[in-house]
Amino acid sequence: MTAFLSTSPRRAGAVPSFIALALCAALLAGCSRSEAPAADVRPVRALTLAAGSVGASAEFSGDVRPRYESRLGFRVGGKISARKVDVGTVVKKGQMLMQLDPQDLRLGQQQAQANLRAAQTNYELARADMKRYQDLRSQNFVSQAVLDQKVAAAHSAQASVEAARAAAREQANQTGYASLVSDTDGVVTAIDAEVGQVVQAGTPVVRVARTDEKEVVIGVPEDQVDELRSVGAVKVKLWADPNRSMRGRIREVAPVADPATRTYTVKVAIPPQDDVRLGMTAVVQLAQADAGSALRVPLPALYQNKGATSVWVIENGAVRLVPVQVAGVSGNDVLLAGGVKPGQTIVTAGVNLLKPGQKVTVLAADVARRPDAEAEAGGVRK
Repeated sequence: MTAFLSTSPRRAGAVPSFIALALCAALLAGCSRSEAPAADVRPVRALTLAAGSVGASAEFSGDVRPRYESRLGFRVGGKISARKVDVGTVVKKGQMLMQLDPQDLRLGQQQAQANLRAAQTNYELARADMKRYQDLRSQNFVSQAVLDQKVAAAHSAQASVEAARAAAREQANQTGYASLVSDTDGVVTAIDAEVGQVVQAGTPVVRVARTDEKEVVIGVPEDQVDELRSVGAVKVKLWADPNRSMRGRIREVAPVADPATRTYTVKVAIPPQDDVRLGMTAVVQLAQADAGSALRVPLPALYQNKGATSVWVIENGAVRLVPVQVAGVSGNDVLLAGGVKPGQTIVTAGVNLLKPGQKVTVLAADVARRPDAEAEAGGVRK
């Protein structure tokens, strides 16, 4: 009886320990079993390619400038005494712009007139002497040599009169040059001198631009200058009125690149428009001749892989990397000449997060707009 009582407590404690060990083993076994991972399906945006005949194009921003702008200056030096116009003033041909202090010029004109009167007086005296000696010679009172001297003196006095008259006329012109007038109808674009400033002859003081002919000035990179020779159409749009386009014409291409921007200045002539003001921002689209069949895709759809340009093509819910050939650009899109076909669907957003064979779900699928339909819609792509 004593032995039985002494062993009962040990057996009672052993049963719970066994149960605890069994539970731990079951838990460990459950943790060791892992479920198969779910397939990684990534959401993307896509575009269905559509065929069309397009031409590569490029867009450049510029501003409207006058084709003719004159930097006017006085033809004589002096101190500016009056300014009659401000920047933006519309002027007519012959309208006064600035005026110099005419006091010194008027004194010079008075001196020239006095010299002319003195020369005329000397000429009259020399002519009277010549006539008197001609009479004396006819009576044989003087020699022919003396008469010849009087004739030469009269001719010299006459030449002095002509010289003095020309000097007086020139000085009168100089006095008139004290007033600077516009030589054409236009608008004042800049003032380079102010009242009280002393200027030299020929120093530009006012800029006047003609408003009848305008052009858009743009800067073209050096790698696209040669392509200007194959431009088929030039369209110009104003930032203030993007719904209207104008047909332009390349008038001039700079032979030397700008030292600051390293671009070549191109001037595009536009038709006369009353509502086109100087300084407006404009966009010039240079469209090349028809480049044949090409597919238009957005720039974010391209993926650079080991130096090659590729796109992700969606097939059976998975993506496949396909190399493509770039034919050019058209607005904000890229033209593809090979590698993909019309009707295929490509990824347009999230291309850097994909891998070959990855499952994707399309968030939005768009059909690429046909280039010929876009041309009918008119305007420059924005």
